[in-house]
Amino acid sequence: MSSPEAATLPNSAPLSTPGSAPELAAPRAGFLSQESRDIIVKGLWTQNPGVVQLLGLCPLLAISNNVVNALSLGLATTLVMAMSSGSVALVRNFIPHEIRIPAFVLIIAVLVTMVELAMHAWVPALYIVLGVFLPLITTNCIVLARVEAFASKRSTSHSVLDATMMGLGLTAVLVVLGGVREAIGKGTLFSGIDLALGPVAKGWVIPLAHDYNGFLLAILPPGAFIGLGLLIALRNRLMMRDNG
Repeated sequence: MSSPEAATLPNSAPLSTPGSAPELAAPRAGFLSQESRDIIVKGLWTQNPGVVQLLGLCPLLAISNNVVNALSLGLATTLVMAMSSGSVALVRNFIPHEIRIPAFVLIIAVLVTMVELAMHAWVPALYIVLGVFLPLITTNCIVLARVEAFASKRSTSHSVLDATMMGLGLTAVLVVLGGVREAIGKGTLFSGIDLALGPVAKGWVIPLAHDYNGFLLAILPPGAFIGLGLLIALRNRLMMRDNG
């Protein structure tokens, strides 16, 4: 004879057991996929083109004597990298493998010319200061390297993200190096900002010390090599500390 506890009441839901409870919905994935997050971290830190891959050193060392020049060239390079990687990713299946490098260089050259003409029209004073380093973006090894190694094999969205993060990583190194060299060499920050934003920005220059005569070595080419070497050493030290 069954016990009262075992009787099932009419119209009542069966008691749930631990195994029969409905499973909770899996948490939604974040806004960015794991692959996208890896691309961001690699571009900004673990494979930074300025202090890890050591690519594009010619403009990095030559133009990083102040923050404004460094930031302007870095953003121009980032824009070219993003557009060229996106363009190559779109047409990669239509370019014969044998002529891919000349085709990539042609695409990059067209985009560099567009950026150069835009700067000539809207910020002519800064265009003159940056000089030959703007057209030299065409032959910058970091631009062609990302197009060949990544954009020619991956989707458009990931290619643009990779190029943008690599460009911003290079820009960050340029700005830090330019800021340190300008601060030590001239005792200011943002000198020449009026070249980019017009005469209204002349008062935005920040003097760091009064009656400072500057340290010429910092804004000369040897200062660029010394500063970059110190940044590389600092980055390696941080990586060693993080790795235990």
